[in-house]
Amino acid sequence: MEYKSRIPDIDKAKETIVKYRPLNKDVLEQLKQYYRISFTYSSNAIEGNTLTETETKIILEDGITIGGHPIREIQEALGHSEAYDLLYKLSSNPEIKEQDILDLHNFLYRQVDLDKAGKYRDKQVIITGTEFIPPSPQKVPDLMKKFADDIPELKSKHHPVEFAALLHLNLVTIHPFSDGNGRTARLLMNLALLQAGYITTIIPPVMRNDYIYSLKRAQIEPKDSQFFINFISECVYESTKDYLRILERLIED
Repeated sequence: MEYKSRIPDIDKAKETIVKYRPLNKDVLEQLKQYYRISFTYSSNAIEGNTLTETETKIILEDGITIGGHPIREIQEALGHSEAYDLLYKLSSNPEIKEQDILDLHNFLYRQVDLDKAGKYRDKQVIITGTEFIPPSPQKVPDLMKKFADDIPELKSKHHPVEFAALLHLNLVTIHPFSDGNGRTARLLMNLALLQAGYITTIIPPVMRNDYIYSLKRAQIEPKDSQFFINFISECVYESTKDYLRILERLIED
């Protein structure tokens, strides 16, 4: 499926959201908790976690362990929830630094493997199903430093939605961690969006195939990143519409 840029539609919807601001604390808290569950569920599901959205809600809100699932899946849900809290704290900062990325991965992964959480990989990795081979581990620290140093210039040259998509793409292309790269990239993408006044964007698990395809396409042919940017813009637009629907319902109540 081909995607077109939805940035004009996103900015139009964002103008409507801005009219409702500032939101009262109760509405803000309800929105935050809604996206904690939805974002955690969807991001983990894309990576193969079999917890349902309802099961994710029970784990995060009630603290109840769900039977029939590996402990790792529960740890992934709890870790993503912690990273989500950090995401909101970082969103009040005007900049994104290399340490922010390390911290997001640390919070995300420390319940799964504390020794690897927030640390760059020390082994070569191969991604199944694609011709793309990530850089060697020896190159990762320098690539990540350059990646972080280039963020201000990248931000100045692109619309916030394009900027967020490119941060995501560039991070997973470096593939700096032994695991959790996709989830960290989606957190980083949302950090850029929230800092620019946009809303939390979810990539639905039903769009996983298109998501993976668009990533592979951009990694194999770097000049073809527009397809991935357009795909992300579609997700931002759909998430923005969903946000507006929930917001209007909360305000009416």
